[in-house]
Amino acid sequence: MKITLTKPFILRCFLVCLFLSLPFLFFYLLFPQQQQPFHHSVTTKDLTIRPGYSSYQSYIQRQLNKTLNPRLRKIWTTRDWDRKIPVFARFFNDLRDKNLLRNTSKALCIGARVGQEVEALRRIGVADSVGMDLVPYPPLVVEGDFHNQPFRNDTFDFEFSNVFDHALYPQRFVAEIERTLKPEGVCVLHVALSRRADKYSANDLYSVQPLVELFNHSALVHVRTVDGFGLDTEVAFRKNGPTHHHHRL
Repeated sequence: MKITLTKPFILRCFLVCLFLSLPFLFFYLLFPQQQQPFHHSVTTKDLTIRPGYSSYQSYIQRQLNKTLNPRLRKIWTTRDWDRKIPVFARFFNDLRDKNLLRNTSKALCIGARVGQEVEALRRIGVADSVGMDLVPYPPLVVEGDFHNQPFRNDTFDFEFSNVFDHALYPQRFVAEIERTLKPEGVCVLHVALSRRADKYSANDLYSVQPLVELFNHSALVHVRTVDGFGLDTEVAFRKNGPTHHHHRL
């Protein structure tokens, strides 16, 4: 028997196929985070990315394994709380003496865990301070991923972090700092150059030069040796003035 396909029949088949494909299209559009969110950073001589992560989700889970560790969280809120806050306060006082920080600064501490750095800032008079971490710790720390900060452009006058070594994508880490800093705002990083960081680190830094190259919308204004709980170098950058423009990647 010979079957003739008419145009109305073909059109109906096409519409049925299109209708059946819509749920898959909506799922793809609504849940793009299932894919790898960022491009891998380029490894250089003085900045290497540690291997071993099969996906961004596996990287996040490893970081959460540390952040949610009950034993560590107890230490951070008891013994370390009393030990570290005075040290952070001295660091911040020195930065204020160098006009890199003011009492009127709106400040962000990146990777703040339970907020020791935030508490130190508030104790020295920088009242408008907040921390950000994968796990919130109200009222000092809000939830956020430093690869994709939950803040608007040009929000902060001052940003501090001692977790650069935990960034799987250092370029994105720095780009988000520069995006959320106000023009002429200051970022201060504590990093390890003379020793390797802990087992949860995602990168290894061997000199200041890769930071200078990453902060391509800012100027290096300060470098000194510090004793920062295993981190040995303090580096400060000032974001370019209002004649330069920087947008979310």
